[in-house]
Amino acid sequence: MAKLYFRYGAMNSGKSTALMQVAHNYHERGMKAFIVKPTVDTKGGEQVVSRLGVNKHVDMLIGKGENVYDKIMDLNNNIDCILVDEAQFLTKNQVDQLFQYAVVESVPVICYGLRTDFKLNGFEGSERLLLLAHSVEELKTICRCGKKAIFNGRKINGKFTFEGEQVAIDGENKIEYESLCSECYFKYRDQK
Repeated sequence: MAKLYFRYGAMNSGKSTALMQVAHNYHERGMKAFIVKPTVDTKGGEQVVSRLGVNKHVDMLIGKGENVYDKIMDLNNNIDCILVDEAQFLTKNQVDQLFQYAVVESVPVICYGLRTDFKLNGFEGSERLLLLAHSVEELKTICRCGKKAIFNGRKINGKFTFEGEQVAIDGENKIEYESLCSECYFKYRDQK
C-alpha cells in the first residue's frame, strides 16, 4: 500500500525545493512524478517556485471545488508519485481524495505546505493532512536569532502585521513572510 505524506515547515524551509528534488529523482529513474498545485497559490502561475531561483512546471492546477481524485484518474496516465506544492490551500475533501488515491491506486502522494498561518491558525488542508497522513515530517529552518523557526511572520512594507486575511501570497501587494521562532514571533506581535 502506498502512503500519504505531509512534509511541512515554516516559510523558507525548502519545501518547494525538496519537492523539485523528489521530482528530479523520479525523472532520473525513468518514472513519472506528477506535480499538483492549488490555484489559490498564484505565485509563479503554472510553476512551482523556489526561493533558490529554481522553477518547475506544474502538471495540474487544482481549483477549490475540483475533485483531485477524479481529475487525476481522467488523465489515465502512468503516474508513479504525486507531489503537491502549497498543500495548505487544499480543501478537506481534496486531502481526503488524495488519501484515497494513495491507498486505492497504490501511488505515493507527498504533500508539502505550511502548518499554520501568520496568526498561528491552521489551514484547512494542513489540519486534514495532520489527521490523515501516514507520515508527517517537519522541514526545518532558522529564525533571524538563530533558533529553530516554526512560525511565519507576515510583513507589509517591511513591517510585521498580525491582521488581515489568512491567504496573502508572498511577493504580492508588498507582502513578504519571515520564518520566526516562537520567542521572536511573540516579541514582534506584542510590539504592536
